[in-house]
Amino acid sequence: MTGFLPAAGGSPGAVTPPATIPGMDGQPAFTLDMPADLPLPILIAVPHAGRHYPPELTARMRSPAVASLRLEDRLVDLVGRAVARRTGAALLVAHAPRALVDLNRGPADMDWDMVARPWPGPPQHVASSRARSGLGLVPRRLSGLGELWRGQLAAWEVEERLARVHRPYHQALGSALARMRAQWGTVLLLDLHSMPPLSPRGLSDAADCVIGDRFGASCAPELAAVAIEQLARCGRRPAHNRPYAGGYVLDRHGAPVRHIQAVQLELCRTAYLDSRLQDAGPGLPRVVDDVAALVQRLATELTASAARTAQIAAE
Repeated sequence: MTGFLPAAGGSPGAVTPPATIPGMDGQPAFTLDMPADLPLPILIAVPHAGRHYPPELTARMRSPAVASLRLEDRLVDLVGRAVARRTGAALLVAHAPRALVDLNRGPADMDWDMVARPWPGPPQHVASSRARSGLGLVPRRLSGLGELWRGQLAAWEVEERLARVHRPYHQALGSALARMRAQWGTVLLLDLHSMPPLSPRGLSDAADCVIGDRFGASCAPELAAVAIEQLARCGRRPAHNRPYAGGYVLDRHGAPVRHIQAVQLELCRTAYLDSRLQDAGPGLPRVVDDVAALVQRLATELTASAARTAQIAAE
C-alpha cells in the first residue's frame, strides 16, 4: 500500500489518486454505466455489494468469511444490473467492499479509537452514535461477532481509502446526477441496498422492502408515495423510513428543490438469495421484475412532474 495521499481540494499541484482499490493492482473502485442516450432520468447506485477484498484487508480481519458476508448487501448488484439492462437506467456499482470503506457514511463518521494517533483532521472529531455502535466509515464491530479487526488503522490508511474510493465515488455520482438533470430537467437516484429479514410486529407480516427518503428531506413526498404504492401493487410488503431511512448518500445527493430526487430501497435478502443467504436464489427473477416495474413507474411520474413544472413556468 502507498503512503499518505493528499485530500481533494488540497494544495495546487497535488496529485489526484486513481479511483482504484488499495492493494488490488488497479482494480476499479466502482464502475459507472451511463450511455449518452439514456431513455429515462433514473440512476441506480449500489454502494454496499462490493466483493473485491485486498489480501491485506482480509488478513487483518478476525473472521473474514463471516464478517464480509454480513457487511455486504449480498449480490444485490445482480438486481441492479438486471434492472438497468431492462429499463435503460444509468448504473453505478461499487466494487470496493464495505469492510474497506462505507460509502453510505460521511468522511468524519468514524470511530476514531480505531485509528492510531495522530488522527486525520482536527482532533475534535466526535463519532456519531452509528459509528460508536460499530458501523461507521470503517466498520468496527458486528452484533454477535464482536470486533472485526486485529489492531488499529494508520491515519494515512483512512485518508487513502477516502482519496481513492470514497471521494471519487461521490464525485462521480454527483456529476452523473447533474448531467442527467441538465438533460431531463429532473433526475432520481435509486440507492439500492439489501437487508436481513425483519421481525414481524404484532399480527402483521414483516416488511420485505423499505423505501427511505430521510423522512421527506431527500425526495418529494408524492414520489415516495408512488414507490410504496407500486411495490404494494407488485405484492410486496413495503415500509416507509423504518427501520431504514437512508444515510449519507441521500443526505449528500438528494435535493428535491433542485429537482434531484433520491430514495433508498432496501430489499429483504430472503426475496432473492438462497436459503443460506449466500447465492442467488429462485426469487431473483421476480425481484428484478418488481424493481424494474418500480423504476419504470417512477420514471413516468418523474417526467410527467417535470413537464407540469415546465408548463407552469412557461405560463
